[in-house]
Amino acid sequence: MLTGHAEKLTEDYESRVNPMTESITDQTSGTGADAVERVLATDSARSAGYTLFGSGNAQALQTDNHYEGDRDGDQFDREDRQSLRRVAGLSTELQDVTEVEYRQLRIENVVLIGIYNQGNLQEAENSLRELFALAETAGAVVLDGLLQKRANPDPSTFFGKGKAQELRGVVAATGADTVIADTELAPSQRRALEDIVGVKVIDRTAVILDIFSQHASSREGKAQVELAQLEYLLPRLRGWGESMSRQAGGQVGGAGAGMGSRGPGETKIELDRRRIHTRMSRLRKQIKGFAPAREAKRANRNRFEVPSVAITGYTNAGKSSLLNRITRAGVLVENALFATLDATVRKSTTEDGRLYTLSDTVGFVRNLPPQLVEAFRSTLEEVGQSDVIVHVVDASHPDPGAQLATVRNVIGDVGARDLPEIVVFNKSDLADDDQRMLIRALEPSGIFVSARTGEGVDELLARIAELLPAPEVELSMLVPYDRGDVISRLHVQGRVISTDYKEDGTEVKAMVHPARVAELQEFVR
Repeated sequence: MLTGHAEKLTEDYESRVNPMTESITDQTSGTGADAVERVLATDSARSAGYTLFGSGNAQALQTDNHYEGDRDGDQFDREDRQSLRRVAGLSTELQDVTEVEYRQLRIENVVLIGIYNQGNLQEAENSLRELFALAETAGAVVLDGLLQKRANPDPSTFFGKGKAQELRGVVAATGADTVIADTELAPSQRRALEDIVGVKVIDRTAVILDIFSQHASSREGKAQVELAQLEYLLPRLRGWGESMSRQAGGQVGGAGAGMGSRGPGETKIELDRRRIHTRMSRLRKQIKGFAPAREAKRANRNRFEVPSVAITGYTNAGKSSLLNRITRAGVLVENALFATLDATVRKSTTEDGRLYTLSDTVGFVRNLPPQLVEAFRSTLEEVGQSDVIVHVVDASHPDPGAQLATVRNVIGDVGARDLPEIVVFNKSDLADDDQRMLIRALEPSGIFVSARTGEGVDELLARIAELLPAPEVELSMLVPYDRGDVISRLHVQGRVISTDYKEDGTEVKAMVHPARVAELQEFVR
């Protein structure tokens, strides 16, 4: 099972019939009375012809959705998002799967599928749990999940022939209208599997794109998501009926009707492809148009030499909650994957008065679609342009090591691998002592933090202050009273040690950056 109240996935009779398929329950169950209870529970579920997930949330999500107004702000965006939810049982899906291609994606009652290699069961199980959380975030009700042990996916139907037939029976028994594969399917695999199971088949990438489409709020975010969706849709266009007929030229309608009706013409699906290419070109230009405003803000910060700290990490690791805890930013906080997509920048100060900015960036996930990485590259530049990276990891996640590796790979892709990194294990209030010991082995220098209770936040702020670029040159100056701008700039760009008001000006001792020494030389005593 993939819920918080159940431990493992259960599979149908394939484990007894097909030697290539193994039940997760059989491999992970214990001995004695617990094993007997699990077998009896599984048999009672199988007697109905299918197995259902228990109630509750996916393991990748927390069961507690509590948030505090004093810490997280008013959360108006969160309330607006909660006001529109799908209603279970009210399906608008069409029975004919050939009619789904040009409709907006709507995910309702779903069955999850995946494959794993020898010795790769635990990783596949965690990945399927994460897909469960993604499906829930997209608004779906997950009914069942099947895993098959295979060295490689079947090139035609992803699953083997026998397992595909079993999947068809599970879909019919549960009344599911969608099958989600825990990988990116080739267009031919998706079409072949649809023909077998009789319902819509999508993959992990489509679910992530759907979530991004629901959660994008800014103009730039919506343009980036639409570009990624079109790049994903283009090779998956599928024509039938009139879509394969050719367009005649002029005002004529068919062959033999005179000039303009002869020649190959253009099919409707070719016309759709051309329109998609045109739209993608416009979106790329639009996204480039957002760059000057973003660069102007960054240049303004650089001009005043304000260092930046980027908060990055796995999705639902608590990045926005941590930003709210430190700056009272009021950023949207929700127990969902990819709840916030747009970068948020807030200012903060160190204990000694140095100003710096904190930016909350988009979260990552394993097997993040390459279309999204490319479309959100401008947003990810905030990570590459920062002075310090705060890498947030979910301490309560069953596989925090995979989170670390996934995020570090993306950080390397944007050229930020050499930047100072602070690993923060958030949600430490949900981790017991044994978990903390295992997590500590992953990153000995990591900091255990709880955005909810405030544990470790002071230690994190002290570590940030240590790694921020600090003024290195000490100057003693006498600044005339009519040059208050110099005093103000010293407070923003440097660190003022002491001030004393004399008859002919302000006597100030400050630490400044080496690049500022020349312009302050006239005031040096």
